[in-house]
Amino acid sequence: MDVEARLGAESPVVGMVHLPPLPGAPEYEDREGIRERAVADAEALVAGGADAVLVENFGDAPFYPEDVPDHVVAEMTAATRAVREAVDCPVGVNVLRNDAEAALSVAAAAGGSFVRVNVHVGARATDQGVLEGRAHETVRLRERIDADVAVLADVAVKHSAPLSERPLAEQVADAVERGRADGLVVSGPATGEATDADALAAAVDARNDVDPDVPVLVGSGVTAENAPDLLEVGDGAIVGTAFKRDGAVANPVDENRVRRLVAAVRDDRSDTGTGI
Repeated sequence: MDVEARLGAESPVVGMVHLPPLPGAPEYEDREGIRERAVADAEALVAGGADAVLVENFGDAPFYPEDVPDHVVAEMTAATRAVREAVDCPVGVNVLRNDAEAALSVAAAAGGSFVRVNVHVGARATDQGVLEGRAHETVRLRERIDADVAVLADVAVKHSAPLSERPLAEQVADAVERGRADGLVVSGPATGEATDADALAAAVDARNDVDPDVPVLVGSGVTAENAPDLLEVGDGAIVGTAFKRDGAVANPVDENRVRRLVAAVRDDRSDTGTGI
């Protein structure tokens, strides 16, 4: 699977579209407002130079551990479709906390190109309890519904802890070889917190031993200041907090902040001759 094509660039910068609370969630306010905010954020991301956008039910905390209700799937499909119609770039889906089946279904129905799965293989202790990977279900569902959608799998996902110590290289190998992930995501300990450069490099080295064509994306804490260095190691980035007004994750996307970060990455790529 050509993951780069599904992410819009060789070294993509993917911007987060954090949905407000959906119906049924605490602090839900207005259905139309959800779609308007989603479209406005997506348009600001693309105008600022982001290569792709990732729609996520970020406002739905506390999150359902695995299977979200049908109405959440319906609302996310409507919001994702609205985004897909508003911007000319690849659109992805992440259904928190770990409903890969819903994410894949939403992406297939709404014209999405990729999904992010927080726990694709193995198991992690989280604030939702122990989450177990369902790669066997996700990959088979993709075939069954004929969804041309890439699966980006987190390795040691943020807001979680391992149940037992296991080398990162083994986790990477399992995600790619046994879980058949199309791409990997390495993040820091929490939303907006920096990704450890050593962990990122270790994941890339392990990926190289398994399949060099599988991209490794930086999943949190990317800023205009550290993006060039991180993307010298990683193959792209998923950015949320740094793109928001005043760098506050709950705020709308600030096009100027997007533009500054993307420019920093592109300038660095131009200097090294790799390009984005």
